[in-house]
Amino acid sequence: MAGMESVAIALKIIVPTQNGTAIFLGNEEKTFVIYVDNTAGTTLTDTLSGTRKERPSTHELTGAAFEGFGIEVKRMVINHAEDGIFHARLSLTMRNELGVKLVEIDTRPSDALILASREKKPLFILREVLDELEDMSEVLRKITEQQKS
Repeated sequence: MAGMESVAIALKIIVPTQNGTAIFLGNEEKTFVIYVDNTAGTTLTDTLSGTRKERPSTHELTGAAFEGFGIEVKRMVINHAEDGIFHARLSLTMRNELGVKLVEIDTRPSDALILASREKKPLFILREVLDELEDMSEVLRKITEQQKS
């Protein structure tokens, strides 16, 4: 992803729907939505609220393995979107006796969001991807107003 401009984004709201969960992301410029299954939506909500289950989730297990091996999540970047399907990369560093190694892995955005949010790491989207997405700011405004009433 070298040479490609990325734009910082934030998770704005998580909305359960009949067929899954809508995750609204964006910045002052634009809001967009990613739809995920209810399990991923619930896991992300639990992660953000600090809720722990009786048994560890896959993401908690992954986080514990990262910690055990000295791997740190650095950031998440949404790097592709086509026909409502999003792709992301998770940037990781690993420190050992040889130094620091940077690794980027392809992942589903829902998994990357959960792992990055768990560690309070930044979220990004490539500029060219953001520019192609529909602005959902007005939809988010209406949902927020409905939740207040």
